Amino acid sequence: MIRFFATSFIGIMAVILLNHCVSAKVKMRDYITEKVIVLVVDGPRYSETWGDNSHANIPRMDSVLASEGIICLEFCNLGETFTTAGHTAITTGFYQSINNSGAESPSHVSFFQLLLKEKKWDNDDVWLVTSKDKLARLGNTTDSDWKDSYIPSMNCGINGLGTGYRDDSTTFTVITDVLQNHHPKILFVNFREPDYSGHQANWANYINGIQDTDEYVYQIWQMIQNDPFYAGKTSLFVTNDHGRHLDGVNDGFPSHGDGCDGCRHINFYAYGPDFKKNVVFSNSYSLIDLNATILELFNVRNRSTSGKVMIELFN
Repeated sequence: MIRFFATSFIGIMAVILLNHCVSAKVKMRDYITEKVIVLVVDGPRYSETWGDNSHANIPRMDSVLASEGIICLEFCNLGETFTTAGHTAITTGFYQSINNSGAESPSHVSFFQLLLKEKKWDNDDVWLVTSKDKLARLGNTTDSDWKDSYIPSMNCGINGLGTGYRDDSTTFTVITDVLQNHHPKILFVNFREPDYSGHQANWANYINGIQDTDEYVYQIWQMIQNDPFYAGKTSLFVTNDHGRHLDGVNDGFPSHGDGCDGCRHINFYAYGPDFKKNVVFSNSYSLIDLNATILELFNVRNRSTSGKVMIELFN
């Protein structure tokens, strides 16, 4: 009799525990997000963006978007602080030492390819739009299991890899066309400013570049609100690939590429139906964690990432 009750008790507890685990799993994976847009503003220093208490150069992010989303104050690039390496960390979920000229593709598969395969989407559902032509390399990988397969639609640089950079105003026009006429489920964007003007040691244009991209981000956010395809079911991420040297480090703001806090400390903003609003938090995350979070939102089963899900973002 004692053995019968003990066995029954264990069985009942196992069922309760199983039901709890299943319920928890379903709850964690029941996301509203159906589309994701990632905007990478290339190379501003944190000290000229969220690190400036006046937020003078990011008025749209400060006065409108901040209250609608969530900001991480301790977000970093923990790999090589160059353009191609920073973007590769986001798209693959791995830090990789990679040629910054566009001469090689990432060694790990991107979330573009993972989603195209798992969701059985058409390549018109996933778009890579970049002001820098070299970032067309993000659409492929050297991994033999994935190379030349599940390639996203791309519009990069003047006319693709090797054709040179274009103005962000042109990229914004392309973005508008892609959102309105293609309605992708994934859109990944690179704006070349303020990095481009920073390298020219042109402080005025560098600041203008931060302000201009702030306006582009705001207008893209407005497009999300006004298009029924995106409204209420789209998550938007805004971040950087790297920062720049602090004053007194090497030549200061014109350059980047080392491990100083100016190069590593970058911005992070998220907006979406599954995320908290009007929240600022200071838990430490990095570029590869954005990759893991995107895969989480889409419930990707066969994940390839070394990042961790940014759980503080979620409701």
